[in-house]
Amino acid sequence: MVVIEDMKITVSVIKADVGGVGGHTKPSDALIQAIKDVVKERSELLIDYYIGYCGDDTHIVMSHTHGVDNEQIHKMAWDAFMAGTQVAKDEGLYGAGQDLLKDSFSGNVKGMGPGVAEMEFEERQNEAFTVFAADKTEPGAFNYPIYRMFVDSLSNTGLIVNQNLASGVIMNIMDVEEGKVARLELWQDKPTIEAALMYPSRYVVDTVTTKDGEPILAASTDRLHNIAGTYVGKDDPICLVRTQKMFPATEEVGSAFSNPHFVSGNTRGSHNMPLMPVKLNSAATINFCIPIVEALVFSMHNGKFTGPFDGFSTPDWDYIREIATKKAITMRSQGFFHPATLVPSELEYAEGYKARMSVLESKMKPIEGNFSSGVKKQNYEDPD
Repeated sequence: MVVIEDMKITVSVIKADVGGVGGHTKPSDALIQAIKDVVKERSELLIDYYIGYCGDDTHIVMSHTHGVDNEQIHKMAWDAFMAGTQVAKDEGLYGAGQDLLKDSFSGNVKGMGPGVAEMEFEERQNEAFTVFAADKTEPGAFNYPIYRMFVDSLSNTGLIVNQNLASGVIMNIMDVEEGKVARLELWQDKPTIEAALMYPSRYVVDTVTTKDGEPILAASTDRLHNIAGTYVGKDDPICLVRTQKMFPATEEVGSAFSNPHFVSGNTRGSHNMPLMPVKLNSAATINFCIPIVEALVFSMHNGKFTGPFDGFSTPDWDYIREIATKKAITMRSQGFFHPATLVPSELEYAEGYKARMSVLESKMKPIEGNFSSGVKKQNYEDPD
């Protein structure tokens, strides 16, 4: 490994689901080892790295000096996941190579299935960052926690008492259906940010920076069904956040996950369930695949990692997990009735639902007499 001082450091986090034991649970030990072997073989590209998993998704956290979107770094991750895929096939694991949606590498893993979050920056004397890795949900699952970190002073007092945070940030919000990005500024664009984040299935936070361009947060934004054209698994996002000093404190970004909010995903990717904070290298539960998120807390100096500390491992998070479990049981007690299941446009197994609805439509008969077809109202002005 190389150590280079006085240069910009890039932190790259790349993840993929390439196989699970007996279903969407966790990668096998041999699968993880195959990924580690490839990264170790090419570690001359890196300053440091860490490999772990969240549910059945494996993540590679790397530091290097090659910048974001670097072909060599992305190719190494792709090849590592391909090696893991081969092991998954040899072992008969479920969903072998599920997230690798292209036949061959083409310069960058973005748009090829794996999730990517990267930042390049000048390292502070005491550089701290946290990686949030989620499973069984979509990129919009981070909308609510990010809002609590950077917008909601009731959740984060730092937005009042820290001068840098109080001055506001730049939030780049992506329309994942149209492939467009809007640059929005706090505090003048606060209502617009809130209107976008209200709909996490379409609008997601891509990056957050200071007003002078210093990177604070980067998140994966790809939606797999937009790439593959059909359901191949939920997107299972990752988020990289720099913390302390002029940025939110580590405990401020962590506590943003203390209210297990409802997110889309879960079994068959077609339900609303709470996001449960779990310990590092946790398997996905077979209790209807409650969506989960891990917190990998790092210090870094000259690109070398100390950690990760398991951010959700302390006893208080056991209580939060109990809250998430109770909310999950309550939602599942509602069965298939919305909002327990997603709206039809968001159902990941849409073909089966369309087949049911085509039968329903074939049995529909016109209503005789004076019946309004219910033309949609075009003007939604407040009547007051």
